[in-house]
Amino acid sequence: MRVFRFCIKALRSSVTYISVTLYTLVIGPPAIMLALVFRSPVVLYWTGYLGVRLAFRLAGIQVQSSGLTQIQPQRVVVYCANHTSNIEPLVLFLLLSPHYPNINILYKAGLRKIPILGLAFKLGGFVEIERGNREQSNLAIDQAVVSLREGSSFLIFPEGTRSQTDELLPFKKGGFIMAVRAHVPIIPVAMYGGRAVMRRGSALLNPVTVHVQFGSPISTRDREFADREELIAETKSVIEDMLGRWKSSRPLTTSE
Repeated sequence: MRVFRFCIKALRSSVTYISVTLYTLVIGPPAIMLALVFRSPVVLYWTGYLGVRLAFRLAGIQVQSSGLTQIQPQRVVVYCANHTSNIEPLVLFLLLSPHYPNINILYKAGLRKIPILGLAFKLGGFVEIERGNREQSNLAIDQAVVSLREGSSFLIFPEGTRSQTDELLPFKKGGFIMAVRAHVPIIPVAMYGGRAVMRRGSALLNPVTVHVQFGSPISTRDREFADREELIAETKSVIEDMLGRWKSSRPLTTSE
């Protein structure tokens, strides 16, 4: 029985990889050309949106969310999420689509090297931040503050990299500084189950349910730069509490 389940999982993973590759090769080039001609990321955005939905459907990945009433396109916020796998940005890419085109990402500089993704980020006006380069980081935060004040919400992963355990890594300060400077609220986002989609060292995709919870807004109205550590601690505590409730009630398993 175990061998049979492994074969089914391997077949499903292969179909997903092949289908997404074909989708990218067939749809990607025309989408890139249109994006370059019109200097707009709209085509790339919806091409990516449909591609992610296709991949999730084929791989058997489901998303169970709560607190969706916190997603209000007319309200400018900073969404702050934990990060354990590459699946979380894709899940939030789908869930935050009501904000489009007024949604930006604070992303690591290395991601610009990924051909289609790097182009989409550039055309979309997303903000690149280079860890370890204080001057560039300050300029990136300045750019993000301008975008927030002009009406674009932001998505950040303050850990800066994927956690290999269920514990949160230390939060970077940049996203919180820009929220304080722009005086926009922070929405804590807890995600659980993403790490089980693909086990470390394996290319097999597991059909799992990724749980997402959007917490209540944390106000920055009366906060100042000096309050950033307190704001980080409060946000981290809320995310840890939401994750803790899941860990105690929903053991992390994969669907067979």
